[in-house]
Amino acid sequence: MTQASEILRRSAFAQETDEVWLVLLTLSHPSLAEPIRVVDNTVPIVSRGAEFQDFPFGLDPPGEHDDAPGMARLWIDNVSREIGQTIRSIQTPVQALIEVVRAADADTVERAWPDFMLRNVRWNAGRVTGDLTLEDFTTEPYPAGTFTPASFPALF
Repeated sequence: MTQASEILRRSAFAQETDEVWLVLLTLSHPSLAEPIRVVDNTVPIVSRGAEFQDFPFGLDPPGEHDDAPGMARLWIDNVSREIGQTIRSIQTPVQALIEVVRAADADTVERAWPDFMLRNVRWNAGRVTGDLTLEDFTTEPYPAGTFTPASFPALF
């Protein structure tokens, strides 16, 4: 996760601002020929040479849920069905990158959340929803191996 820039902080805490902030979403998976890139805007934009299609989506950012602090919730309109059908065809979690840019300078990422995985995908006629989760390393066993006579005969 990147730190918020001074421009972002000043704009966020200002009583009024002329800055327009855009949220970019990139969904990638090995089975996709090209990542899905969308921007919650009324027109497509180009950021760092990649085109982000205008497509309605929204998210509850990470850290706003008491039940799972490392989780965000994502919804994408499913009216045209293209994104919904693509995500439904993938059987394993999709990697999600969330970025915030200024409309005046779309090539500069002001804030990013790069390590999310899209899981628990649900869909209906109008919307695709899912959980954006981080890998939880606190549930991994430590140490990774166990000391058994077969693995460590000198100990026994």
